[in-house]
Amino acid sequence: MTETLTDPMALEDAVTLPTYAKPPVALVRGDGTRVWDVDGAEYLDFYGGHCVALLGHCPPRVVEAIRRQAGELLFYSNAVYSPVRADAAQALVELAPDGLGRVFWCNSGTEANEAALKLARAFTGRSRVVAFGDGFHGRTLGALAATHGDSYHAPYRAVLPETAWVPFGWEGAVEQALADEDVAALILEPMQSMAGVTEARPAFYRAIRELCDQTGTVLIFDEVQTGVGRTGAFLYGDHVGVTPDLVTLAKSLGAGVPVGAVLVNDAIAATVKPGDQGTTFGGGMLAMAAAKATLRQLTDDGLMARAAELFDRISDGLGRIEGVVEVRGRGCLIGVALDREARPVAGALRQAGVIVGTSGRADTLRLMPPLTTTDEDVDELIRRFAAVLGRGPMRDP
Repeated sequence: MTETLTDPMALEDAVTLPTYAKPPVALVRGDGTRVWDVDGAEYLDFYGGHCVALLGHCPPRVVEAIRRQAGELLFYSNAVYSPVRADAAQALVELAPDGLGRVFWCNSGTEANEAALKLARAFTGRSRVVAFGDGFHGRTLGALAATHGDSYHAPYRAVLPETAWVPFGWEGAVEQALADEDVAALILEPMQSMAGVTEARPAFYRAIRELCDQTGTVLIFDEVQTGVGRTGAFLYGDHVGVTPDLVTLAKSLGAGVPVGAVLVNDAIAATVKPGDQGTTFGGGMLAMAAAKATLRQLTDDGLMARAAELFDRISDGLGRIEGVVEVRGRGCLIGVALDREARPVAGALRQAGVIVGTSGRADTLRLMPPLTTTDEDVDELIRRFAAVLGRGPMRDP
């Protein structure tokens, strides 16, 4: 029996399996862009718990929607119809491109990618998947097989489906890989977040759309991080004029409540029969209330346009700080390349009261602020960032 522990960090370490190397911070409260720990210390949160807090912490409209729904019907599975589920699905497809008119609800990004890969295999009758170097799609076995990196695969290699890997941004390699007639799907993050927030040329996305059309391959955009308006458009594909066959969403979709979804094109949806897919908790009432409220606020408050404004303000301010080499990304998904290792800078920023993320690139921090971030929040971030880097005055714009 585990001894009684009063420190929440020690207790969590004692009774849960380790996931991440956690900083010594135990958070208990959040409001907007701010979070507070058990000792009352306040932090400016520009990470949002892995790109989740799209509307800031405890957004009032979402909190009220959850509270109201919890008092009416806490849960029933999608074995029955539900008005709140129908309303959330309608709100989602109204924001999606034409042709993506059906939704499969689930609970997370990796579940969404699992479902998308299954749908692609069933639709094409093929088995193989092509994915991109440095891409990340989740940790369940099907999605893990499409996540690049030996460190992820090593313990499970014997049971992972085979994946063909191609370099991100190189359409010639995609063309060669899709020549295999057994390829069911091409899956990619249109903006590779863990890889340091990197994008390809717009022509690349249009080229792979054409290649998938020519070969009958299902094109899957993993927009688990880029979707729901975070980059300044509802989907990243909107920026480059490409509509995939399947789009996976999660992270921001519930503004803090776990929810995932697959947007499915009409041709694939027409082949799906009852029993082909299933989920107990996917489409649950609390998640649907949260998703509906999130999507309504996103549009009612013009937050996608605000995301673009925030990127301009953040990139301009950080770009003038000595020690910042490059600011990449769109909207509120931002990579900050430094002239030094990023992890110690993230630690120093946390000590200065700012939470940011790192990435798979040793020199790059990631910022995922809420779309509701104020100009004053940004100015405070820039001041603290400059103080932590400690390289004297800011460069002229």
